[in-house]
Amino acid sequence: MGLYERVKEVAKSKGYSINRLELELGFARSSISKFNKNTPSAEKIQQIADLLGVSVDYLLNGKEASEKEHSLTAKDEKDIEKILKQTEEQLLSQEGLMFDGKPASQEAIDSILSAMRVGMEMAKIKNKEKYTPKKYKKD
Repeated sequence: MGLYERVKEVAKSKGYSINRLELELGFARSSISKFNKNTPSAEKIQQIADLLGVSVDYLLNGKEASEKEHSLTAKDEKDIEKILKQTEEQLLSQEGLMFDGKPASQEAIDSILSAMRVGMEMAKIKNKEKYTPKKYKKD
């Protein structure tokens, strides 16, 4: 089952049609049905998950992550913040950073950093799943 089917299934179980879901989230009409062909942004997936009361993991993989897998340590959060701060400084110091022919606004830079945060958190969690020795895993 793909992302679109899972969103449709969860939405139906919560009493939403796809059209109503798009309307409540402020998405363009039939944008969710395009999830079959195009991968949506992490921000859109998070908005859907928040409205439907499920995790992003569930929408993407069809299973909930355990509480231990789902949480990052304080060190993980600190590492991510450090990298994002360095990236923001680099983005702000660059000359000629443009979107659609206009200089990048603070809002555009914040969007980039927000997407990076989600990606980095997901990568940290996946790496923990993949590289944690079996003797330390809880089944």
